[in-house]
Amino acid sequence: MKKFPFRQIHLDFHTSEKIEEIGLDFSKEQFQSSLKRGHVDSITVFAKCHHGMFYYPSKKYATHPFLKKNLLKEMIEAAHEINVNVPVYISAGFDEIMAREHPEWLYVGDKNNAPTFMRAGYHLMCFNTPYLDLLVEQTKEVVENFDADGIFLDIIGIRPCYCRHCIDTLLKNGKNPDNYDDAKELAEQVYAKYYTALNDAIHSIKPNMRIFHNFGHIQRGRRDIAKTNTHLEIESLPTGGWGYDHFPMAIRYAQQIDENCLGMTGKFHTSWGEFGGYKHPNALIYEVSLSLAMGSKCSIGDQLHPLGKMDDATYDLIGQAYKHVEERQEWCDDVENIADIGILSQEAFSHGDKGDKGANRIMLEGKFLYNILDMESDFNSYKLIILPDSIKIVPKLKEKLDIFIKNGGKILATGQSNLNENGTEFVYDLGAKYIGNNAYKPDFIEPAFNIKNLINSAYIVYSDGIKIEANGEVLAWRADSYFNRNLAHFCSHQHTPVDLKKAKSAGITQGKDGIYVSWKLFEDYAEKGSYPVKEILINIINVLLGDKKTLETDLYAQGVVSLMHQKNENRYINHILYAAPVKRGSGIEIIEDILPIYDINVSLKINKQIKKVYFAPNCREIDFIQKDDNITYKIDKHWCHSMIVLEY
Repeated sequence: MKKFPFRQIHLDFHTSEKIEEIGLDFSKEQFQSSLKRGHVDSITVFAKCHHGMFYYPSKKYATHPFLKKNLLKEMIEAAHEINVNVPVYISAGFDEIMAREHPEWLYVGDKNNAPTFMRAGYHLMCFNTPYLDLLVEQTKEVVENFDADGIFLDIIGIRPCYCRHCIDTLLKNGKNPDNYDDAKELAEQVYAKYYTALNDAIHSIKPNMRIFHNFGHIQRGRRDIAKTNTHLEIESLPTGGWGYDHFPMAIRYAQQIDENCLGMTGKFHTSWGEFGGYKHPNALIYEVSLSLAMGSKCSIGDQLHPLGKMDDATYDLIGQAYKHVEERQEWCDDVENIADIGILSQEAFSHGDKGDKGANRIMLEGKFLYNILDMESDFNSYKLIILPDSIKIVPKLKEKLDIFIKNGGKILATGQSNLNENGTEFVYDLGAKYIGNNAYKPDFIEPAFNIKNLINSAYIVYSDGIKIEANGEVLAWRADSYFNRNLAHFCSHQHTPVDLKKAKSAGITQGKDGIYVSWKLFEDYAEKGSYPVKEILINIINVLLGDKKTLETDLYAQGVVSLMHQKNENRYINHILYAAPVKRGSGIEIIEDILPIYDINVSLKINKQIKKVYFAPNCREIDFIQKDDNITYKIDKHWCHSMIVLEY
């Protein structure tokens, strides 16, 4: 199998049957020139689009009626001629031709509403119908007839369906269509049937072909789904609704499953399906740099015009980003993320992801090195395990945490975390005894330590709180308000103030196994973004890490840091990124101006004798001081993305 490419393009081509002269202006020379201009080493091109049409003269299936050439073949040959990799795209979940010809094959996601054709847009197909057999045969035709370097199957998912076929299957198996769990169980079985059929069909023809089934999300806790792919692609267009926090959170989980991970952003101002939309070159440089910093390869989404001509402005834009990648990728291949902290994912326990989002943001702003874990992760490589907001200690988790704590690890639990399976008492000694839910919401937190930039006060907490009794050291106190706001009594615009006469109770405690926080503070930070909440969490995490913390820096809050180990090259790579996204329009996150910053101090704790520290790719050396296992250096000037290499 070829080496996994670094600089990929995902070239959308969903074209209406009403548009004529499809591919008329496609030119091998212009196509190749665009790929070279864009510094591209892989491009995913279309065999079949969401409209259900093929872009080659198929013997069995609906070729686009206005296509007069074998566009797929010409694209593959043109790319291969200049040593560019070519995976091939097949729309699996959407097929408008089949939706119209066989409406009985449509996915019905609501028991009370059938799909409608009274709107412009695509319709989902159900894989528990004869459509699956058709899709398998379509895919086999592509694999057999084209020299593809992989197959990308799109619009996949585990979706409870209430079409006639699914209801009949449920009834035949003695299940109840009105029971969601029964419908969900069938959806799992249908997905297993789908991926088994497609993978078997593809690999029966080309055993080593790469395959990716695009869910749009790598679900934490579902490694079984992730492993149906030969590699992982993380769809994460910051401007398209994902935001700039999403990719770090997704990759810090996914990379543990497969080292060949791809971060997919887009050149668009918004998201997929946008013609004439462009983001600022600085944004795209930052986004591909973020992929490199997280140990991932890169993919940029584009969309081909129906006439088949590549857009010059797009490949000029992409070229600026991919030139940056090409110059740096030798320091970014075959790397391992160094992490002090493991965050046990809420999503992996089917508890939503608000706590995951808040914890991920705290890790980024606090400049901590971390991974996001599920129950299959190895806990013992971390110094601290965070249980965000709702992680009860079920027996399997207790077994893993018992070993982790015995080996010297510490726990940070917030909210309902650390409760036993029945929710009646705490399991580990985090300095607190469980009493029950706190009656006041919101209430206030008063830390027993100073936080940066503020003197001590009673800080508002909006999330649910747990009443506790301290049996360890108290690190912060809870103060209640006069009363909860309701029809009978209210005060001011939002809530009543803290009751200064009422006795305080314990809010954050520390015991021999770690620290307990009696609020869902990670969810609180995800939703409210309170500065005191952030600084309180950063402070107690630093308390738990103590002198075992691998990286310290004074980089600003919006900066991102990572530390990668390139073991085969005997070097570490410290990535530093800095940009400040702003929101425009209806919540689109934009990066435009990236200002240089100066004199960033970094301290690393590495048990290696460092020979040389330098910037990549220009190899300009940096003065450093090493004392025992502590290495310190200063970055004199930084713009967007710096890579500092430490050779040993």
